[in-house]
Amino acid sequence: MLKKLLTALAMFYAAMSFAAVDVNTANAADLDSVKGIGPAMSTRILDERKKGPFKDWSDLIARVKGVGGKSAAKLSTGGLTVNGAAYSAAAPAPAPNAKPAKGAAATDAGKAAPPAPLAATGAKPAAPAKP
Repeated sequence: MLKKLLTALAMFYAAMSFAAVDVNTANAADLDSVKGIGPAMSTRILDERKKGPFKDWSDLIARVKGVGGKSAAKLSTGGLTVNGAAYSAAAPAPAPNAKPAKGAAATDAGKAAPPAPLAATGAKPAAPAKP
């Protein structure tokens, strides 16, 4: 009987250690229990949460310094959630006030720059091909 009780207690403790911690309801100690979050990060999260709850992972990433896509994935694996949702690498959208990276317009795949007008290049129009 004692073995069963100890086994049940150990399983309960293991389950609690992997319990999800929601960023919008957790206190500093709960946040510190997530692997990858220390006292400084939990303070930044709580300070930003005072301004309003986090809507989703992209909101958390945009508002909390030190949280990016890679760290969000690690924190989610460690048990952190935003409104009960785990982080998905495909889901986060850029913040609404985010600026495109330098040269993004020139390097966007699939978006070719329009050809320059012939007058601007000084070139003559090509003669039609003869059959």
